[in-house]
Amino acid sequence: MKKALITFTIGLSALMSVAAFAQTPNDAQIAGIVVAANTVDIDAGKLAKSKATNKDVKRFAEHMITDHTGSNKKATALVKKLKVKPEESDTSKKLKDDGAANVSKLKGLKGAEFDKAYIENEVTYHQTVLDAIDKTLLPSAKNSELKDLLEKTRPVINDHLQMAKKVQAEMK
Repeated sequence: MKKALITFTIGLSALMSVAAFAQTPNDAQIAGIVVAANTVDIDAGKLAKSKATNKDVKRFAEHMITDHTGSNKKATALVKKLKVKPEESDTSKKLKDDGAANVSKLKGLKGAEFDKAYIENEVTYHQTVLDAIDKTLLPSAKNSELKDLLEKTRPVINDHLQMAKKVQAEMK
C-alpha cells in the first residue's frame, strides 16, 4: 500500500507540474524554470548517489548530477550574457516544492524500495520536462539563444528518460 501511495503521489505531482507549465512564461521565467528543473534533479541525484543499493541506479544518479550541473552552468552563463535575471514563477516554485517533497519522501525509503521509487520518479519527471519543453518552453521562448539552448537540451532530457526507463525495466 505504501508503494502504491508513493507512486500515486509522484504521478499526481507530475500532473500538477504539467498544469503549472501550462502558463505562458517569459524568457526570464523560462530561465528560472530551467535552473529549478536542473537543481531538483541534482538534489534527487545526490540523495540517490548516497542511498541507492542498485549499482545501475547509483550510476544513473551520478550521471544526472553531472549532466544537470553542466546544464545549469550553461543556462547561468547564457542568462548572464543576455543580462537576464532568472525570475521565479509559479512553475519554478512548484518544481522546487515538488522536488523537496520528493527528496523528503525518498529519505524515508531504503534499499530496493528507495531504488524503485527514485527511478519511477525520474521516468515521470523527465517525461514531464520533455512535455514542458515541447508544449510550453520552446513555443514561449522569444530569445533565439535561449530557444537554441532548449533545443539542444531536449535530446539530452530524452536520453535521460530512455536511460531511466532502461534501469526501471532491468529492476523488474
